[in-house]
Amino acid sequence: MPYRGRLAPTPTGRLHLGHARTFWLAAARARAAGPEARLVMRMEELDAARCKPEFAAAALEDLRWLGLRWDEGPDIGGPHAPYEQSKRREVYVDTWRRLRDGGFIYPCARSRADVQRATQAPHAEEEDAEPLYPTEWRPPIGTGKDVAMPGAVAANWRFRVPDGEMIKFADAMQGPQVFVAGKDFGDFLVWRRDDVPAYELAVTADDNAMAITEVVRGADLLKSTARQILIYQALGWTPPAWCHAPLLLDETGKRLAKRNDALSLAKLREQGANPKKFIEGWKTEFQS
Repeated sequence: MPYRGRLAPTPTGRLHLGHARTFWLAAARARAAGPEARLVMRMEELDAARCKPEFAAAALEDLRWLGLRWDEGPDIGGPHAPYEQSKRREVYVDTWRRLRDGGFIYPCARSRADVQRATQAPHAEEEDAEPLYPTEWRPPIGTGKDVAMPGAVAANWRFRVPDGEMIKFADAMQGPQVFVAGKDFGDFLVWRRDDVPAYELAVTADDNAMAITEVVRGADLLKSTARQILIYQALGWTPPAWCHAPLLLDETGKRLAKRNDALSLAKLREQGANPKKFIEGWKTEFQS
């Protein structure tokens, strides 16, 4: 199958240099895969409260300034349209329904605050840490099978992880990875009580529907990859290959955030920065 990669910005603010570096890597790996390779642009803007159309337009502009080009996307079209997650509800509902029918998910009335109060707080230094959902709160397998649509009841829907199962995958940059379900993460959200699909379900459904063969993203999402592999396994889908780039850190050693305006692509452009300078540095970094 020809290589298919993707760029998937979340338009909650202006892209910064760390985003640019990861997106450039995704584009470079696609172009290196040969003339039949395709690169998909997908806007992940399900969070209506934080995602703004002006940020989506700015992301396309910023990435073009870097010299990136894609073959399918919201501004181009293509066989896998639409490319905005807010327009792909049917894909997510179908995925939710398959998981429900298989007994892999269940409705949950507990809030994130409930889970935190019931469990030991995660270590502050683990930025992606979260409290484990208590297994004694799990309902019997099959609970929720009579629910016709995910938003028909005001509940979160969680994936029932197979406790103790080791999720292993090879990462092109981070090497062999191993996570243990029920230890490194617990039952995770696939649909929110406000009737919005959660990240893990949406990106898995999209990457499968768009036939993505390699996911390139930041190393902060390694644990998410383990969760998504469980969804792939539950649905009998073939996972893509994985490539998680090391994160770009600021002067304090923390990963860049969109609030770090000094290193936003918009600010760098205003200051007359030359994108070729950054790209040459990334080439050296990733080819060494």
